[in-house]
Amino acid sequence: MFEGFSQRTIDFMQHLRFNNEKPWFEAHKDEYLRDFLDPVKALGKTAFERISSDFPGRGFIYKVSRIYKDARRVRGGEPYRTNLWFSIERPSREWTSSPVFWFDLSPENWSCGMGYYQARPETMAKLRARIDRDPKAFEKLIAPIYRQNEFILDGPEYARKKEAPSPGTAAWYNKKSFSLIHDQPNGEELFSPDLAERLIAGYSFLMPFYDYFVTLDLDMPAQ
Repeated sequence: MFEGFSQRTIDFMQHLRFNNEKPWFEAHKDEYLRDFLDPVKALGKTAFERISSDFPGRGFIYKVSRIYKDARRVRGGEPYRTNLWFSIERPSREWTSSPVFWFDLSPENWSCGMGYYQARPETMAKLRARIDRDPKAFEKLIAPIYRQNEFILDGPEYARKKEAPSPGTAAWYNKKSFSLIHDQPNGEELFSPDLAERLIAGYSFLMPFYDYFVTLDLDMPAQ
């Protein structure tokens, strides 16, 4: 059960930032497990179990990131990440190009949301084809986003703007990839078990969008 993070969690991330080397990490591995990895796992499991129960039949799994960097991406001799995240998703060969729910904790801030790490061009082409077929239906889907202040649309855009079928769809129509994201500085909420409820409420709000976007790759190729 998730009981909240602690100041020790923040301290470990900050210390790792300035001591990002194997001898220091190995000497503090117990702290990593107790203060960082275990509470991230507990939060992920709590959110996963509730979402799977409240929204059955979606075949969700949850994953927690590794703190060890891919050897191909180690820069400046720093072998460890200073952040951890978990994701709730359907099994996929390419998780980076499938929609997922996530939570990410770093030394300064935490974020959560739903979206793609990097959507395939084909996926975004299919989204545009759907919007072209029925822009009003898509506007109805996204309307709740503009009636709340928890999540915002984020993601890279095409340098050369594409002509959307309506003003209300333009922001989505011109994304190369996207996420609906909440981001805030670390504070007291991080240390409370209520954080799990906030994530669950957020993921529940985002579920209609997930259900829409996860079917894009089932569409026929966009013309």
